[in-house]
Amino acid sequence: MTDTLGVNMSALCRDCLTTFDTTGRCLSCGSPRVVRHAELLDLTIAHMDCDAFYASVEKRDNPALMDRPVIIGGGDRGVVSTACYIARIHGVKSAMPMFQARKLCPDAVVIKPRMSVYADVSRQIRQMMDEMTPAIEPLSLDEAFLDLSGTQTLHGLPPAVTLARLILRMRRELGLTGSIGLSHNKFLAKIASDMNKPHGFSVIGRAETADFLRDKPVRLIWGVGAATQQSLDRAGIHTFADLLRWDQSDLVARFGAMGDRLWHLARGMDNRTVQRNAPMKSISNETTFHTDITDRDLLLGHLWRLCEKVSDRAKAKELAGRVATLKLKTKAFKTLTRRVTLRDATQLADTLYRHLAPLLDVETTQGPFRLIGAGLSDLCPQDQAERVGDLLDPMAHKRGQAERATDQIRAKFGTDAIFKGRALR
Repeated sequence: MTDTLGVNMSALCRDCLTTFDTTGRCLSCGSPRVVRHAELLDLTIAHMDCDAFYASVEKRDNPALMDRPVIIGGGDRGVVSTACYIARIHGVKSAMPMFQARKLCPDAVVIKPRMSVYADVSRQIRQMMDEMTPAIEPLSLDEAFLDLSGTQTLHGLPPAVTLARLILRMRRELGLTGSIGLSHNKFLAKIASDMNKPHGFSVIGRAETADFLRDKPVRLIWGVGAATQQSLDRAGIHTFADLLRWDQSDLVARFGAMGDRLWHLARGMDNRTVQRNAPMKSISNETTFHTDITDRDLLLGHLWRLCEKVSDRAKAKELAGRVATLKLKTKAFKTLTRRVTLRDATQLADTLYRHLAPLLDVETTQGPFRLIGAGLSDLCPQDQAERVGDLLDPMAHKRGQAERATDQIRAKFGTDAIFKGRALR
């Protein structure tokens, strides 16, 4: 088969995994679910994204929900974790406030997340991936990058066929579907996986990269949030074509390290490799209140408990962080993020709290608040933590020793065996 420009096209049936080079339905099973592309059998970098993962698991486990709009979330104060595609037709989106989602889709069935169940299903999918390639980089429970370079010799199948077989196994063995993006780098593979959801299989080849990107909005770039988008808008950058008009040096001068990344991505260039054990970049935790809070003492109580949770995760992963982050969301849904760089990396809840509490004091006039969060970033191994000491706070070392002793007591007698008074606020 050739396209209108005379380029040879390969075809793959996603139902029986037959490859062929003619137009129309599958020659073996007659299925119309065929993906065609000139580079289909040569590309090796993929992104797999489960379709409405949490909601799909709930529908699988309760078939009565199959034709119902389903929202995974909780209460009127929280946000949507996942919405099924029926709910999305009504405008419901992930991270949308629950009260807004209920207004858009009043008939939706709202289900609290069952994270342990989702994690177990994720492990089953990961096991299937491990049989395909050792080069897997999970991004969350329901998505991952895969590099299938060299796997054709192992499996006797081109990467595209191996990926289509994964989706078939997920559907047959787990009752779930996913979408595949296949390309020559991670940036384009992730874009491709979103192009034809749910149950999609999209390809972006090398030859078409420049033409494909040219008229696309820059918000397609992973990591371009609202703040970055506003900065790009002020610079007159709305599409990839706009980016191409900028010199690399000018983009770097205007946007720093992000400018260099933008210059390369505008040309479809992404040299990042698929890393099986990609380092964790941050540890955080947040909570949404049932009612908006203004009271400083109550906010500090919540902040301490979040610092303990972040500290517990850091200690469990044997990590420490050099940057502490406070996150607040106002009644009007304005998000405030404040960071402070520590003199010494830490994994201690006490140190994290003592750096974030003053930041909270500065922002209390912005309240009332509906959400508060705490985090550690710029992570490093735990043996690089608490090495310098704080001359301005001579009691810090003793408080650290007390916290370590508290950890040992809780490990032996349970998390409720001992706690600080500020945790009662």
